[in-house]
Amino acid sequence: MSTPLLQVENLKKYFEVPAGYLHAVDDVSFSIECGETLGVVGESGCGKSTLGRVVLHLLDNTDGKIIFDGEDITKVSAAKQKELSGRMQIIFQDPFSSLDPRMTVYQTISEAMQIAGKLSRNEIKNRVFELMDIVGLARRFVNTYPHELDGGRRQRIGIARALSIRPDFIVCDEPVSALDVSIQAQILNLLIDIQAETGIAYIFITHDLSVVKHISNHIIVMYLGQVLEKVASEELFINPIHPYTKALLGAVPVPIVNYNKERILLKGEISSPVNPKPGCRFAPRCDFAKDQCFAEEPEFREILPDHLVKCHFAEQFVT
Repeated sequence: MSTPLLQVENLKKYFEVPAGYLHAVDDVSFSIECGETLGVVGESGCGKSTLGRVVLHLLDNTDGKIIFDGEDITKVSAAKQKELSGRMQIIFQDPFSSLDPRMTVYQTISEAMQIAGKLSRNEIKNRVFELMDIVGLARRFVNTYPHELDGGRRQRIGIARALSIRPDFIVCDEPVSALDVSIQAQILNLLIDIQAETGIAYIFITHDLSVVKHISNHIIVMYLGQVLEKVASEELFINPIHPYTKALLGAVPVPIVNYNKERILLKGEISSPVNPKPGCRFAPRCDFAKDQCFAEEPEFREILPDHLVKCHFAEQFVT
């Protein structure tokens, strides 16, 4: 069996706040193979973006392990981090604020290559135009600034920048959420085509389940810093098990008139991620919660083949 490109083991990220510690990412584990996409879904504030930033060392982890290409990179030197930056990149959510307004398209895409110092000036120029062709950005925009372009073109710049030094892995942090639906489809198809050609691996972070289904091989569902369910993409939509996952799927609109879709409506208050109490974090909003759910944290266990769920009573939700 081949070694995964990325392995994350019991990763934690806590932020110190006046009331204690905010558990942004709490005991998260997963692995990604070359050429695969791991979708990460959940409500705003569940820790999706923080997870991606910790994996890339944009934030230091509190505990756990990050193993990249068989090497433990949990704690690395500045020189090693620079090397890793050439292999691990990120596409940010906001295609405007993530670009320097004082830099042209050419300067933005070429910056990382200039820092790496491995290509000549002419080679960098050729690579910039090659990347603009790959992401579908007309060469006439090479000397324009971000404010002169629409959201779709700005996001294409972000993608070209992430690809500029030929990384093996990219964190896509809600890369289409700020775009119109028609542009979203173009960007998603572009990412899929690039992956097919290069074998690059993605973590694709989103709150849009219809988007994540289109691009992911496996999906993890996060809630208040924890993973509640992990399964292959198609299986998640056919046979969701955790009540929270069922509630998320039930909220996805269906374009069929008079279609009565079964929904689980979430009630109650969201638990505080600061110094969380014992028990299941989803219990206060779960209609199926029992005394054990409030007293004891459930294990993350395999309920069906390659289908893991964090729930004391997961078996009763299998269909």
